[in-house]
Amino acid sequence: MEKLTNALAARFASPTRSTRLTVVLGRWLGLSFTICFLTGLFSHGLQEPPSWMFFPTSPAWIYQLTQGIHVTSGIAAIPLLLAKLWAVYPELLKWPPVRSVVHGLERGSIALFIAASLLQLTTGLINTYKWYPWPFPFRETHFWLAWVIWGSLLLHIAVKLPAVIEHWRARPGSGLQEASDAGASDAGEGTPGKTVPALSPAPGRWSRRAFLAAVGTTTGVVVLTTAGQSLSWLGPLNFFAPRNMGTGPQSVPVNRTAADAKVAAFAESGDWKLTVIHQGTIRTFSLAELRALPQYDHELPIACVEGWSQTARWRGVPIRDLVAAVGAPSASSLRVTSLEPEGNYRTMAMPAVYVQDERTLVALELNGETLDLDHGYPARIIAPGRPGVLQTKWLQTVEVL
Repeated sequence: MEKLTNALAARFASPTRSTRLTVVLGRWLGLSFTICFLTGLFSHGLQEPPSWMFFPTSPAWIYQLTQGIHVTSGIAAIPLLLAKLWAVYPELLKWPPVRSVVHGLERGSIALFIAASLLQLTTGLINTYKWYPWPFPFRETHFWLAWVIWGSLLLHIAVKLPAVIEHWRARPGSGLQEASDAGASDAGEGTPGKTVPALSPAPGRWSRRAFLAAVGTTTGVVVLTTAGQSLSWLGPLNFFAPRNMGTGPQSVPVNRTAADAKVAAFAESGDWKLTVIHQGTIRTFSLAELRALPQYDHELPIACVEGWSQTARWRGVPIRDLVAAVGAPSASSLRVTSLEPEGNYRTMAMPAVYVQDERTLVALELNGETLDLDHGYPARIIAPGRPGVLQTKWLQTVEVL
């Protein structure tokens, strides 16, 4: 077995592969995963807030930016991870699989990192298309996989730190590089090998610099052709992302339609009323009564966890005015319920910071027109800096907590 696996490793050896190459790719991949991890924690915190969570409402586009970066950095990690695997996979074939305790930690951490990363990136990409062909809950799994990836990455960096430090910077003019069978790094495999004179690529093989340039170019192209769903100035280059700005009813995309939510009959009923509750005080507002209240306009983005976003002009009644109408203080938190008969986001909790913000509206109009049914007619919530899943459509009740 040892002879066979080592022969396979030798067969796949290439002058392009080196510890230096693996360290460079590890830096890029580590940066991408770090950005993705931190922005993902922010998004999860907004939806499942811990007791210490803060809720920034300014700038209004903060979630539009952070979630756009989250999805874009995750997409960028796909070609980087594949390049990383190519750089180190001959080492994965070597025998015996575990030679010492430290080597076992190295192998275990990289196996966990690779498996979790491939699952995370694959399911995350599929999620942007709102396709869920798996039996497990996506959001919870995505959250915990992120911690597994981060922990295994930190463990692997700790184990490989000597090799990372040695090869962190290039050594111009030395004419030396690691032998190709020593491919290892902060997210790779193997152990540093003997330093030998650099090998020139054989005819038809790429140099390390050319390989890195190709990986960087591929990653850049992937980002440029998908980030347009989040960043308007990249919209003309948005060829592969599942959403385009300016599409959908009233020039704003829709994730969940009224037909999906099974609310059309309730929403278009002539006797629809919004109920606002505070302790023993209950007030109902018909659509005509809401329209008779002072109306305000604000430009706010709708930004979804799948990465797409769209800034639009919303018009409606500030939620704090309705809270005041039932005698509740503006520094109140709310429970908002939709007409939807079921669904994970039928009920939404709104912290007081959004209630106090004058830009948080019970919106009745979008881009100068009455709300389309798919955008939440007769009334919906729109607030600055919140995920789209928390911008509840087809309002039924607002309860002051």
